[in-house]
Amino acid sequence: MRRIWNYCAFALLAVSLAAQAATVTGDVTDKTTNKPAAGDRVTLIALQGGMQDMSQTTTDAHGHFSLDVPDNNTHLIRVDHQKAAYFEPLTPGMTHVNITVYDVGAKVLGVTTEADVMRVEADPQGLQVVQNYFVKNASNPPRTQFSAHAFDVYLPPDAKIDAAAAMGPGGMPVSSSPMPQGNGLYSFVFPLRPGETRFQLSYTLPYNGSYKFTPRVAMPTENLAVMMPKSMSFQGPSAFQPANVDESAQTYLAKNVQPSQILAFTVSGTGEMPRDSGQDSGQGASAQGDNGGGQASAAADDRPGGGLGNPIDTPDPLQKYKYWILSGLALLLVVAAAFFLRGKPVEAVAGTGGIGAGGRVIPTPPGAPLAGGNSGLLMAGLKDELFALETERLEGKLTETEYAEQKAALEHVLKRALRKKDG
Repeated sequence: MRRIWNYCAFALLAVSLAAQAATVTGDVTDKTTNKPAAGDRVTLIALQGGMQDMSQTTTDAHGHFSLDVPDNNTHLIRVDHQKAAYFEPLTPGMTHVNITVYDVGAKVLGVTTEADVMRVEADPQGLQVVQNYFVKNASNPPRTQFSAHAFDVYLPPDAKIDAAAAMGPGGMPVSSSPMPQGNGLYSFVFPLRPGETRFQLSYTLPYNGSYKFTPRVAMPTENLAVMMPKSMSFQGPSAFQPANVDESAQTYLAKNVQPSQILAFTVSGTGEMPRDSGQDSGQGASAQGDNGGGQASAAADDRPGGGLGNPIDTPDPLQKYKYWILSGLALLLVVAAAFFLRGKPVEAVAGTGGIGAGGRVIPTPPGAPLAGGNSGLLMAGLKDELFALETERLEGKLTETEYAEQKAALEHVLKRALRKKDG
């Protein structure tokens, strides 16, 4: 009788364990070749106990893999392809996942800067600049550009960086600090995946009422724009022409700028961009593509610095990004990831605001494209944080203790994001 009870107890335990354990399968596709990604390492990551690696396997010749999942909790699956990490959440009940990867190159043909926009303001404390870079990866076949110099930018030598962020295609912004290389050159170590990647830098400059900029671009740039309050003055070469962007500000635009060009210009005076007006105008332009504000601006011949020539029509890239430029919105940081993982003194909450020039918190207007409640975008942003974390570990920038601490912090963020996603 005792044997029978022992057998029954063992059977019940086995059934219970079987109910908790499961097997997940997946397929990894290399979109560069449109073929299965063979030989990629696949790791199951627990969101319990500091994001520990639970099991690993390798994709077969068909890009297929299979992993045993020991419990019914939420996990992450990481695929390492050519030293780049790609992540996909695995929620309870899922039995199959499809993951897309791209081949990686240090320099990829088809990567250009669509727009480089400097938003300049000044007060007695100094000159504040928020610079947005809109980078297009139209590589064919699609590839990811990634290296220690994935995206290079030049800043004035006396610039003091207050905040920096990056946002991959379809993702949420994450904190990404560029590495100083000397002589005003900085490098973002952030993947330029196929599609559009945005970078933003907020920095301050010493100011005595006038400042001379000598901007340079590291790659061909379709549009180099300078935006500033109407109360300030602009003096620059004929390559910069007034642009019809919005009546609340003045804009000067240089097109098809090459790395060999150095376009010096000087700004003077003080003033702050009218954010409320810009937000309303920008939001309307985003929704309707309206040019009314620009036409009104074209009529203002007496604005400071407006004697460079006849205003040119708003180029598509500036119209496309008008909301972001005029509103003064910095890229919204995933607050927990930015605070816990990068140690930034940022007090913005995802979905409630961003960081403007000088670190000012700016409320997000209704209808902003990156609302914090969008869990899909939040997950994409957290994937980028994971990518950055793994990259820094591989580059030896993090000790094992720092790596473990940051993984534990990110675990908490991911749990909350996945609960919202499932809810």
